[in-house]
Amino acid sequence: MEEQELLDKLKDNVVEGDDKEIRKLSQEALDTGVDPYKALMKGCASGMGVMSVRYDRKEAFVPEILLSARAMYAAFEILKPHIKVEKAAAPGKILLGVVEGDIHDIGKNIVKLLLEVGGFEVIDLGKGVPLKLFVEKTREMNPDIVGMSALMTTSMLGMPEAIELIKDAGLRDKVKIMIGGAPITQEYSDRIGADGYAESGPGAIKLAEKLMEKR
Repeated sequence: MEEQELLDKLKDNVVEGDDKEIRKLSQEALDTGVDPYKALMKGCASGMGVMSVRYDRKEAFVPEILLSARAMYAAFEILKPHIKVEKAAAPGKILLGVVEGDIHDIGKNIVKLLLEVGGFEVIDLGKGVPLKLFVEKTREMNPDIVGMSALMTTSMLGMPEAIELIKDAGLRDKVKIMIGGAPITQEYSDRIGADGYAESGPGAIKLAEKLMEKR
């Protein structure tokens, strides 16, 4: 199977929520030399992107999203051990979580994986993280960077509120804040007062390194 056809099938099977077939396709991607990160992002993550748009348009609902996420995780488990990135030049501690109201955490998990392989210590708060928990854990864990992600336009609105809560707690000057997710843009990052935005896993490592240099 040609690479692009394989990527398309990975995407389609995430949309369809077929975790059994996607395991076979993920292994085939490895066996035929397809870059595992490319298989995740250009294949599987593209499928989750389709489902996110459908969800926002009320064309898909939570059960379908969960099936797609299960398929994505199935691929993630197979491809994850084979993803390799360069070690970070200035590793630090990163608090990472998906803002409340959002069940999509595969992107966060990919970023977590790449950051850890890159030498960073990652404290994973998971998905649907209450905004106040970002504040509490920032105070408790004393991270260098707080990372927030969202895949839905509705949940991304919690980001500026979380930043304000961190500021009100007197912690804003102690941490850098980076954000990411499908609907996020650099313009949005600038507007809400984040320190940076990354559109991909490798981009998150570069951004984290850059933010560490500014500390």
